[in-house]
Amino acid sequence: MTDIGQRKTSQTLRQDSATEASARGQTGRASGGGAPGGRGKTTIADGVVEKIAGLAARDVEGVHAMGGGLARTFGAVRDRVPGGTKSVSRGVKAEVGEVQTALDLEIVVEYGVSIADVARDVRENVVAAVERMTGLEVVEVNIAVSDVKLPDEEDEEPEGRLQ
Repeated sequence: MTDIGQRKTSQTLRQDSATEASARGQTGRASGGGAPGGRGKTTIADGVVEKIAGLAARDVEGVHAMGGGLARTFGAVRDRVPGGTKSVSRGVKAEVGEVQTALDLEIVVEYGVSIADVARDVRENVVAAVERMTGLEVVEVNIAVSDVKLPDEEDEEPEGRLQ
């Protein structure tokens, strides 16, 4: 074989080896291969997505509270207990996969608002917040309106803490 033929054969073998190593996730470097951002796996807990969605939903005008009557009642009691904290994920259920998530929200709306408009605004706000913060694709946001807050009704969730 000629000198040029040997170099071409040698070069082809190196390329083939590099291609096979790359397919197996190996590189010629001694340290880990690939971009640093691609090393390892990130998982996002359901509770994280629920908190993000809960906060995003509460930001929408016309949403009075999150959760059904019983959940709000228990939440109001828990809020009154010293050291108790508000549950930002109350009324939110998330199912999180590797690249997608689906959400179920239960909300209470203010009397007089357009429920369809509030639901649309909640969906838009929740989808934007969850996708921006997690990188997950939100495939659906189901909204159940469980109650309407009438102007003369007392709040179950007082604004300030009882002293």
